[in-house]
Amino acid sequence: MPFKFLRHAVLLAALWAAPALAEPAGAAFYLPPDPLPPGARGAVIRSRPLAAEAALPSAARNLLVLYRSTDAQGKPAAVSGTVAIPPGTPPAGGWPVITWAHGTTGLASACAPSLDTPEGPEHPYLAGLRRLLDGFVRRGYAVVATDYIGLGTPGPHPFLQGGPTGRNTLDMLRAARRIEPAIGTRYAVMGHSQGGQVALFAGALGPEVVPELTQVGTLAFAPGSQIMDRLALVRQAADVQLSVPYVLYALQSFAATYRDIDLRRLLTPTALVHLPDLQQGCMTHALTSGYWAGAIARDQFLADADDTALARAAAANEPGGLRLPAPVLILQGTADVTVMPAATDILAGQLCARGTRLAYSPVAGADHNGSMVAGEGEAAAWIDARFAGAAAAEQCGALPKAGK
Repeated sequence: MPFKFLRHAVLLAALWAAPALAEPAGAAFYLPPDPLPPGARGAVIRSRPLAAEAALPSAARNLLVLYRSTDAQGKPAAVSGTVAIPPGTPPAGGWPVITWAHGTTGLASACAPSLDTPEGPEHPYLAGLRRLLDGFVRRGYAVVATDYIGLGTPGPHPFLQGGPTGRNTLDMLRAARRIEPAIGTRYAVMGHSQGGQVALFAGALGPEVVPELTQVGTLAFAPGSQIMDRLALVRQAADVQLSVPYVLYALQSFAATYRDIDLRRLLTPTALVHLPDLQQGCMTHALTSGYWAGAIARDQFLADADDTALARAAAANEPGGLRLPAPVLILQGTADVTVMPAATDILAGQLCARGTRLAYSPVAGADHNGSMVAGEGEAAAWIDARFAGAAAAEQCGALPKAGK
């Protein structure tokens, strides 16, 4: 583990064990009061100006927020996130707002996007996200971004669990509007990868979780889906697979929430010994260093693995089972090897079958992050059109294909 990351992780661990501070400074901001102060979901626990790397440069104001939401069991919990307010005077009705759901950074609390630094463990990915989001601030949108429960604040983080992370994403809207009343009541949801899955859940849950707000649409770049299909692929692969850390993240996440999942019935003793390694460092560390960077995929799984309980948990977190009330756009790179284009093709068909008004745009030659780069113009035009009240194109009658 890089020394700077280790030092920060140790600092966070020490802070979580320390008494709560009345006016916390530095990383102590992320330590929730115990007990939490009373309040509804989205109530602000504390906030402060954000001048660190996570700030969007075109914003007139950037804020770091700790707010009330819920964890994977539905219990009240503190979640951190950021708010970026565009410059100028808000339009009639207030700033249009985008609530952003980020892609996979890791399972450890130190992997929160709001904690990013130029030397941070996921800085290249997060810097790319900020460039995308800063473009929306320049277009006159307020941008709010949750870290999700368990990132920044103490864990566990419910990776690929759409319900809790989707609620975190929506509760972030309420928190932002309490801090900045000039943020309006109309919102769009947007996310990438893990956050694409989260965005679809947030889009579906919006009328229930934030009924006082009006959703204009949901945009997902390369959303994660087909969880059991990906597990089946890595269980058969006789080589090192990029997917293995992601799959193991999901297994740990589901096992922490769904108590009928017993990882001892799925994974080999060697894999079980090395599971804690995935809590050290963040996503890049898992992909490039230590045991998991060189682990042969199929050797991590028992030949007679019982995945019955896991399959039930995965089904509950598949975005293809949702029906979203507002229009949806999915952008999927055709050269993506992290979220497979064929999997997103299946997801598009599933959403259409549920009655979602879907536009599906394969991004030719784009890899996993490239769907955001090459698709930025299309995404911006689509978001602009939703807030302008234009009719959304639908493609369910003749869906294109991103996969071969």
